[in-house]
Amino acid sequence: MTRLWGGRFSQGPAESTLAFTSSIAFDRRLVHQDCAILAAHARGLARAGILSDEEATLAADALKQIAEDIASGSFVLSETDEDIHSAVERALLERIPETAPRLRAGLSRNDRVSAALRLWMRDAISDLTARLGGLIETLGSVASRHQDAIMPGYTHLQRAQPVRLADHLGAHAAALGRDADRLADCARRADASPLGAGALAGTSLPIDRDAVAHDVGFSTVIPNTLDAVSARDFAAEFLAAVAICGVHLSRLAEEIVLWTSSEFAFAELDDAFATGSSLMPQKKNPDVAELARGKAGRLIGDLTGLLSTLKGLPLAYNRDLQEDKEPVFDAADTLAGTLSALDGLIGTMRFRTDRMAEAAGDWTLRATAIAEELVKRGVAFRDAHDAVGRLVSIVGAAGPAAMTREQLMELNPHLPDAVQTVLGDSNRA
Repeated sequence: MTRLWGGRFSQGPAESTLAFTSSIAFDRRLVHQDCAILAAHARGLARAGILSDEEATLAADALKQIAEDIASGSFVLSETDEDIHSAVERALLERIPETAPRLRAGLSRNDRVSAALRLWMRDAISDLTARLGGLIETLGSVASRHQDAIMPGYTHLQRAQPVRLADHLGAHAAALGRDADRLADCARRADASPLGAGALAGTSLPIDRDAVAHDVGFSTVIPNTLDAVSARDFAAEFLAAVAICGVHLSRLAEEIVLWTSSEFAFAELDDAFATGSSLMPQKKNPDVAELARGKAGRLIGDLTGLLSTLKGLPLAYNRDLQEDKEPVFDAADTLAGTLSALDGLIGTMRFRTDRMAEAAGDWTLRATAIAEELVKRGVAFRDAHDAVGRLVSIVGAAGPAAMTREQLMELNPHLPDAVQTVLGDSNRA
């Protein structure tokens, strides 16, 4: 077994200790980032005169191949590999046994793992932002095909005022646009290198932190070394941005569930994005939307789990921080899958604009417009609101046509003309 520590110990860890502390099952996803970090560090050691240029080049070439071999499975990971870092070290020792032991000078697993997670997360954000852009584009495309479609707008899930379907879809797109902005901000703050911080107090070796940071692709360096190895707010911020996006997707999914129900019948799902019932032959279930709605709870859990882990940790590094990666990986995977599924579902939905228009034809959706028409005629809004409210109470679904002009004037002298202006001849008293 290859470990990154052990000289102080007279025996290796118990099997139960190794099994409990191992992270290779999930941090193997960081292999490309870890190997890139080690290669940049090797070049930094060469600039400091600790390795030769030839040794640094040998190490970089070996690390590039190791990353490919581990990712492809041709280099078999072992249950005794404590984490991806020890697995990479084992591969290095097999391939360049003379140089590998010298490569970790001035580098701790503490700054190394933080750097790898930051690089991985930056790539994940790029992918998620692209998926968000795709869903926003799909919403825009659907909206453009239904520019003239009118539907009821809702508050408290009660019909409120008529709105355009395009504007309703645009509201969801606007929320997702903010999610993309939040992720971009998160990527910017994650784009800072902890390398050179060592375990917590830096290194006495003359390694140029800025040069190593830029070599591996970071824009800047975290100046405080204790903060560099212990900070995980970049991960928490990512999880917060993802959770908020998950909530936005859940709200969109909830409306799809409602709209495709028989009670609303505003839309129908394409067969490719619906499921059936194992018992009831007639059913066409919105399982994709329901699962998207359910995934929001999972994303919120990833965020609260990490925050709970972080809240009681003293500076600097603690092994509790190993718990940062699984929620980050899970959140990225969950959001990516949800975005793709909803993109396909929404892009293939068939909207029943006739049914929407019928529902929007409910005259009470124009009640606010009638009250505002009274205001235009000099009536105080309080009085206008009261008059129209009493009108709704008296006539209900029958509409103002159920009352004579004189009866309307009893509610407010200007009411007949206001009703005529808003509702037209079909509701003339």
